[in-house]
Amino acid sequence: MSPEPAPLAPDAGETAPAEPNPIDAPGTTEHEWRAWDGLPALPVLDTTAWRSVVVVAAHPDDEVLGAGGLMSLLAARGVRLRLVAVTDGEASHPAVPPGEIAARRIAESAAALRHIGACETVRLGLPDSGVRDEELRRLLPDLVAGFDACLAPWEKDVHPDHEAVGRAALACGGQVWRFPIWTWHWARPGDPRLPWDRAVRVPLSPEARERKEAAIGCFASQLEGPEPILPPGVVDHFARPWEVLFR
Repeated sequence: MSPEPAPLAPDAGETAPAEPNPIDAPGTTEHEWRAWDGLPALPVLDTTAWRSVVVVAAHPDDEVLGAGGLMSLLAARGVRLRLVAVTDGEASHPAVPPGEIAARRIAESAAALRHIGACETVRLGLPDSGVRDEELRRLLPDLVAGFDACLAPWEKDVHPDHEAVGRAALACGGQVWRFPIWTWHWARPGDPRLPWDRAVRVPLSPEARERKEAAIGCFASQLEGPEPILPPGVVDHFARPWEVLFR
């Protein structure tokens, strides 16, 4: 399927209209993704050689949504896990004082990790919705060094913080696998904008799926309210029997 055409250039003196953010679009349902045979056909990622894995998350809940099932599988094997939490998610609710929402989201992340399994956490406290590449690229290498693999958000996920974190993780070198998050909302099955030739899937055991579901349920600040940040239709994307990573 071809991408949407670019808008016409404005006349001289006019202001170009802002590009709509794909995240704000109605989105692709999980039913559509499940009906596509491309996901179960992806090769399975072999993680048996991994003894230590670092997960870099732009916001509290990214790690669970994108890779919570894999983290649970690794924790059950005794693999050393480190979470690098880049921001505390304080910008998710503009009407709530930043310190209050940050404290709540940090607590939610800690509760979620108790379902996932043993995982050490390093919090960087960078500004939510304002992650800068240069600052993260200065801080991240020492925190990633020595781990067998790094998991991070996909650098083309359309959320600027996710993309900055993905780019910084790639810049560290080594074995970096990126997990899409908002991509499942704005992309379409077989979408040529996604690197399917570099995609793999991680089958999840019933136990890992159960632990991931319980972990997602800890993020009440994102799930509740009249206009939740993670409505049921979005959460459905993360209840699959597998997760998908890009290399």
